[in-house]
Amino acid sequence: MSAGTGIRPAKMRAAVLRKLKTRLKIERLPIPEPGPGEILIKVVACGVCHSDLHAIDGDWNPGPVLPLIPGHEVTGHVAELGAGVTGFRRGDPIGVPWMWSACGHCEACLSGMETVCRTGQATGYSKPGGYAEYMVARADFVARLPKRTDLVAVAPILCAGVTTYRGLKRTNARPGQWVAVVGIGGLGHIAVQYAVAMGLRVAAVDIDPKKLALAKKLGAEFLVNAREENPVSAIRKGIGGVHGAVVAAVATQAFEQSIGMLRAGGTVVFLGLPGGKADELRASIAQISGRELSIRGSSVGTRLDLEEAVAFALRGEVAAKIETAPLSAANAVLNRMRRGKIVGRVVLTIP
Repeated sequence: MSAGTGIRPAKMRAAVLRKLKTRLKIERLPIPEPGPGEILIKVVACGVCHSDLHAIDGDWNPGPVLPLIPGHEVTGHVAELGAGVTGFRRGDPIGVPWMWSACGHCEACLSGMETVCRTGQATGYSKPGGYAEYMVARADFVARLPKRTDLVAVAPILCAGVTTYRGLKRTNARPGQWVAVVGIGGLGHIAVQYAVAMGLRVAAVDIDPKKLALAKKLGAEFLVNAREENPVSAIRKGIGGVHGAVVAAVATQAFEQSIGMLRAGGTVVFLGLPGGKADELRASIAQISGRELSIRGSSVGTRLDLEEAVAFALRGEVAAKIETAPLSAANAVLNRMRRGKIVGRVVLTIP
């Protein structure tokens, strides 16, 4: 049965990638069956993330499992329960993040770093994602949502939200200290909001005046247009540097410049993933050592990070700037993202 009433249809619509660097095709596929410990979800919405582009273009090694249904910012309702699943009922609203599963018993998992579990699976990459009417997820790794949750609005929080929230935590910046958010796009505009909600002061860096205006509206106190001035000089001169920084851009130069923005003892966290030949940087070893700087990576978020990040959104302290599009427009949305023409986040709605 579906999450509502009536008989579940035999097939579903899905946007499918069958060959890297090609367009998605809307196909009719059999609806998957949930296995032990899994949930079948009737999808309501799926946010479009830059990582979807990396998957489609084969930018990462290893590449995605083909054929692929992308999408890892998924919200919907429980349609069916696999064997052994408890604590859920048909119709419950839930969210599905990038982390489809982790083993739970390796060193990474046991030390609170399940996001880098070597045997973990990724939604919309190694497992079918949410550009579809139905999908399957592991019950232990979904986000439980209140009954009246706006499932379209909360979808981007399941990746952009949890990713930026964990990244800010990993800067170790304390309330009242400065953090730089470099790149005010789909990730960055949410990072500004989490930083403000966490009591941090925000310096926003971008090359687009519209995105900087959005950052100011969301609470950023210091703005730098990196197209018009050197952001390292501007931040060091204007506020004396930052205690922490998160890089949500995808330009190599942004990662290199972020190191120079730090005060002594500061920490920069890399969130954006350039991919391809841009996935390298140059940095001064003497500067990093002499000023005791830290460079950290951050990969999406753990289940605890997810729970905390969603709680901020449910309290109304963080909200993605979104526009909606139908599943049939997925290719057009991805092309806009390639050209950097999206301010905020696009969410595919799947009635």
